[in-house]
Amino acid sequence: MRLAAPTGGACLLGAARRRHNAGVIPESFIQELLARVDIVDVVERFVPLKKGGANYQACCPFHSEKTPSFTVSPSKQFYHCFGCGAHGSALGFLMQYSGLPFVDAVEELAHSIGMQVPKVTERNLAERAKKAPLTELMARAAKFYRERLKTSPKAVDYLKGRGLTGEIAARFGLGYAPDDWQGLQNVFPDYNDAALVECGLVIVNDQGRRYDRFRDRVMFPILDQRGNVIGFGGRVLGEGEPKYLNSPETPLFEKGRELYGLTQARQSIRDADTVIVVEGYMDVVALAQYGVGNAVATLGTATTPNHVHKLLRQASKVVFCFDGDAAGRKAAWRALEASLEQLADDKAVGFLFLPVEHDPDSFVRQEGGDAFRRLVAQPTTLTEFLLRSLKADMDLSTAEGRAHQVTKAVAEAAALTQAEVEGQCGLKPLSRGRPAPPPRSRAIAISKARTLLRAVLGRPERAARLPLDLIGRETAEEQALYAIAEAMDHGELSAPAGSVGLIEFFRGSPHEAVLSRESAALLDEVDESVEEAVFNDTLEKLRLEAIASEVDALSAKARAGGLAAEERERYRQLLASKAAAGAQRSD
Repeated sequence: MRLAAPTGGACLLGAARRRHNAGVIPESFIQELLARVDIVDVVERFVPLKKGGANYQACCPFHSEKTPSFTVSPSKQFYHCFGCGAHGSALGFLMQYSGLPFVDAVEELAHSIGMQVPKVTERNLAERAKKAPLTELMARAAKFYRERLKTSPKAVDYLKGRGLTGEIAARFGLGYAPDDWQGLQNVFPDYNDAALVECGLVIVNDQGRRYDRFRDRVMFPILDQRGNVIGFGGRVLGEGEPKYLNSPETPLFEKGRELYGLTQARQSIRDADTVIVVEGYMDVVALAQYGVGNAVATLGTATTPNHVHKLLRQASKVVFCFDGDAAGRKAAWRALEASLEQLADDKAVGFLFLPVEHDPDSFVRQEGGDAFRRLVAQPTTLTEFLLRSLKADMDLSTAEGRAHQVTKAVAEAAALTQAEVEGQCGLKPLSRGRPAPPPRSRAIAISKARTLLRAVLGRPERAARLPLDLIGRETAEEQALYAIAEAMDHGELSAPAGSVGLIEFFRGSPHEAVLSRESAALLDEVDESVEEAVFNDTLEKLRLEAIASEVDALSAKARAGGLAAEERERYRQLLASKAAAGAQRSD
């Protein structure tokens, strides 16, 4: 009989899941969608697959490789790359490959197999209805600016002077806003439409007069992950301030979440497994002109955790490239702070500081793309930059000063090991002697929890048989087992579509990584009867260990001062159970 699970955990996990799904699409629909879709069909739309035994193989679309390590399992309905670790369901593949947000990926996947996504919330419907006409307005404005570029010799000459070709201008959709206070009247006969103000194309002054926000500027359209124009950056021609003018925050455009050039850079980022972050529109375009196509730019704002999260979904390495002056180092420190909470074992963040006289645009034009790529390949690591910055503000001439740096650095970057910090500071390790090996009991606990977790991933209904009072909460595997069982207990997760259903349910939660990692082991076909026997045997071992532990505790208490009547009865029952189990095993 399964004992009741402790309360509280499922509620927290459910809250995390609801934040991811935004309460928009019922979990039951997502599970049904995953059960009906064929991941092989989905992946083959983008990647040519070759049959190999029970699975399909291909060169991974998420990193550069010559020997195929990307595997798609039709029986398990997930993909896994043994090279870069990319892993997930058909839904996860759409999100990772196409860069779609969760809800958009669900809608696209459902549409591909003729399923109707349940109605979203009224708030979400209102937001979409509001954004749709704004997106149309922005597309029409972008087309107008592109057409005007062709008729503006001074704008064309400016771009040619910066070393850009017509091909690269077309790739990024560059345009020109004419030197006209109401040039957009040529596109929008109803120039008084409030939506033109709402999407940032038109400004209304204090006297109620309307005029175009962008005038006599080279225009850089900003795209969302679906390729919609959501904003613009405008570079002034000749003298004038500000040199760059950006769209304001609108229902379409939030600077702290968007990146310029990501849509155009996505394939190059995958090929290099590296994304370069620069500061300006022209930096991105100039780098692309010289063959460095994996660069993006923040949009006139400091790097945010949202930026870093989005970047690390695109590649395993992010290199921030800043000017070498004080402003550049300040911007780099903000990027470092935004990166700390996003770090993972398989991700790396680096910093590249160009000579003071250069920005990426001028450097690549003078030195060429190969020279820039060589610098990107050997950036200053996050650890080095962190400690170098801390050293600049601290007295390292005394042991106290160095120890203070260790304390501050460890607090600043919990992702860094203390030994790493101590070594950089020239301070002897605080621990003496050879480090003690991890307790054997912990290794055993991880092994058993992993066995149970893999069995549950194979058949999620097994989670209902887990004795959660006998499973610890120290390891990631144990915590994931708790989360799955509690979600089922609370009715948040029912009839999941195999391991992919569990992974999608916990997408965005602390358990996503361990579930993805352990499900990769399911690519090898297993004998169901053997797996069931191993699962039951592991549960029995946990039960016997719990009995032995309780017997030891009661024995110690008896020696110390005796047992109460109910404790003696419990002791007798435990000894009988232990003896019966021993006799059964000897048989």
